[in-house]
Amino acid sequence: MNRMERDFGAQGEAKLRYRSGDFDILVHGAYVTCAVTGKKIALEELRYWNADLQEAYVDADVSYQRVKEMQTS
Repeated sequence: MNRMERDFGAQGEAKLRYRSGDFDILVHGAYVTCAVTGKKIALEELRYWNADLQEAYVDADVSYQRVKEMQTS
């Protein structure tokens, strides 16, 4: 996401397309939801996601937890 894509007045959940090292905003919003915990993640705080699974994660520990889950299934 670059500075020109930010919508400071956005509310509600954003829809993103996760890429390796970046993401595209499909629907503007203030947050996304962690795929594991269900917690809301403000877009400016979003640091962890999986581009293959198209999922966002609240932190590194949760991201690692998801990797471990995927390895056992």
